[in-house]
Amino acid sequence: MEISPVVHGVIILSVGSLTFLAFFYAAILSNLIPPSQNQFAAAIQNDRYYCFLVPLTLPIIIVAVYFHWLNMKLFKHA
Repeated sequence: MEISPVVHGVIILSVGSLTFLAFFYAAILSNLIPPSQNQFAAAIQNDRYYCFLVPLTLPIIIVAVYFHWLNMKLFKHA
């Protein structure tokens, strides 16, 4: 039984959306809500790693995109 491309697309969009929402909660919303009694939620609220993850990742992404573009140009004209 083969799964249709539409189902694959829905699965990919669902996983991507859930991942984004989880990251958004960990990076932004957890700092805005009052302290929680739940140990897992309290650990996310007290963590400072995710606050700096995106700002420190953006320069690396820009460099990676530039090198990708450069390699495509070199390959095209080789």
